[in-house]
Amino acid sequence: DGVAQGRGIKCSLCTKALKKIQALAGDNPDKAALAAAMQKGCRLLGRAVGRQCQRLVKKYREQITSGLQDGDMPRDICAAMGICRA
Repeated sequence: DGVAQGRGIKCSLCTKALKKIQALAGDNPDKAALAAAMQKGCRLLGRAVGRQCQRLVKKYREQITSGLQDGDMPRDICAAMGICRA
């Protein structure tokens, strides 16, 4: 169905965006490094995906920041935010 389809796309977008942000932020990132990585990561994903990425980051900034600082996997963070199915 359309809803599950949309969620699947959002899930892969979320995972892809978080992997990119995680790679840019490096190991043991602080909040500033993560904020910069979120901005840059979304831009690197291209215009259409980048816009969705920025909306995602704006809405879930705190969860993304704490998840990545805790060393959680991108897929797990997206599942915790309810975007991916656990």
